[in-house]
Amino acid sequence: MTSREAWLEGHTFLQPLARLCAKVEQAAAGIERPRAPIPRWDDYRNDFLAGVPLLQSTDVGLDLDPAGKMTAALVAKLASEPLEGTLVADARALDAQLRGDPDAASRIAAWLLGDDTFTPAAPGLLRFVAWTAAARYLGPVVAAFESWRDDEKWLRAYCPTCGSLPAMAQLVGVDPGRKRLLACGCCASRWQFERMGCPFCEREAQKITAVTIEGEGRLRIDYCEACRGYLKTYNGQGEEATFLSDWTSLHIDVLARDRGLKRLAASLYDLDSVA
Repeated sequence: MTSREAWLEGHTFLQPLARLCAKVEQAAAGIERPRAPIPRWDDYRNDFLAGVPLLQSTDVGLDLDPAGKMTAALVAKLASEPLEGTLVADARALDAQLRGDPDAASRIAAWLLGDDTFTPAAPGLLRFVAWTAAARYLGPVVAAFESWRDDEKWLRAYCPTCGSLPAMAQLVGVDPGRKRLLACGCCASRWQFERMGCPFCEREAQKITAVTIEGEGRLRIDYCEACRGYLKTYNGQGEEATFLSDWTSLHIDVLARDRGLKRLAASLYDLDSVA
């Protein structure tokens, strides 16, 4: 039994979402993935030092249109699959919209990076599916970028690859050299951030309070006493695929909200749909 299977066995309420994620991943695996070009890092160095995320750098000009094309193909595949609840109607409406637009791939790519001129038929589903496709496309770039960059020269609250706020955090290593990583729920990047500090209000010397949750030993809530923003934090290594997936701990988001904390993290999942 894998760690994810064991987790889901103890959290059966997550199984409908697990089936959806598995269906999307299975469909995505059957779609051709173009080779994403590895940027010339020397061309990007000045933007990196200035805090410009990789995908927003005009000096690099990394093309996301192939990810947009993958997204349209993935939506079409899902529209023909048996899905639960309202997802069938959403997938079919989105598929019809994208099929009728010859510029769908470029519109999706621009929309992922913040262009609001495109109004998708099902924005929540598109965001989830599009970042699933984009993360697959960008996987080799994200890995090469992680090897190239010096995280000590980033230490920013937003993702160095796509610019999103973090979805989760992770503590790695042992004291006194233990590090805190932030994890992007969109492109799957991870990057170093100051050990004590809020990635949302970014005030200096902010006090971060850790809240442990009974029965969830590898996960905890770290929240800022000033802005009340929080991050779910994986305290460990080796099971990132399970504990940094965000959807596997949506129940912890519900607990945090019940404590009056604010979900300021960037997430691909609608908390109200599972609350």
